[in-house]
Amino acid sequence: MTQAVAVVGLGQMGRGIARNLDKAGVLVAASDVQEEAFEAADFSGNVSFDVGQALVDKADIILCVVPSSDEIGLALRGCVAGSNQIIVDLTTSDPAKSQILAGELAALGFSYLDAAMTGGAAGADAGALTLMVGGDAESLAAIRPVLDLIADQVFHLGAVGSGHAMKLVHNMILHSNFLATCEGLRLAERAGLDLNKAVNVLNAGNARSFVSEVRFPRDILNGTMNARSVVANLEKDLGMAMSFAAKMEASVPYGSMTSNILSHAVSTGHGATDFSWLFPLYEELVQSPGDEDDR
Repeated sequence: MTQAVAVVGLGQMGRGIARNLDKAGVLVAASDVQEEAFEAADFSGNVSFDVGQALVDKADIILCVVPSSDEIGLALRGCVAGSNQIIVDLTTSDPAKSQILAGELAALGFSYLDAAMTGGAAGADAGALTLMVGGDAESLAAIRPVLDLIADQVFHLGAVGSGHAMKLVHNMILHSNFLATCEGLRLAERAGLDLNKAVNVLNAGNARSFVSEVRFPRDILNGTMNARSVVANLEKDLGMAMSFAAKMEASVPYGSMTSNILSHAVSTGHGATDFSWLFPLYEELVQSPGDEDDR
């Protein structure tokens, strides 16, 4: 493989992605707004810390693992590029903004793919993400060898913005399912049922999901309480999904309820809390005035 790759953003997701690319010998540069994140990643000597034009000059493919598409525009503003360079937007973002960014980057000489991801930090560490890609099929084919180093499955959804649209739908369903599972298992707990056995029943029946099969056993029931993402991230995801649904004139009552619960969690000081704690906090977050007297 001769393609040189750079990664912008070395947080929970970006660090695992970059390490896998480094192990494969294709990572040449990486950056983060906090330079200590680069040092903590402990890359090989082939990887340099670069930003802006210096990073662009070294890479054929630039993977952006930052909070949103807005940060990509800021990071690359004023840069120039050769016609073979491809920007891969791995964020969760508004599809309309993705389309605008694609046009802005095209004017600078970049190609652009929105490649929203799922699999969490554990999936990033293992190189086992699932990617939802929007954009030019030829550009996607050109970088598939690199994407195969970080993902088990890559789905091409259509034109630019399609990947980010699918991610908003995915996250609305996932986070709503998480809270529904929290609600059901809190009820099971009130009924005196053993939570481990209750989860086993879910997983043997039709209510099983990633939440019951992985999230609860791995991150909650064993007391770890470490889903490696915070409540504010989920709240952001649902807020974006609600805005997207409004633009589509779609009715999403379950998504709206999930968004309201997450917003309440953030407003009551839990934004920086690992979201696994939403399970023990669930009744507190959904109780109505006067509910305390009924408990």
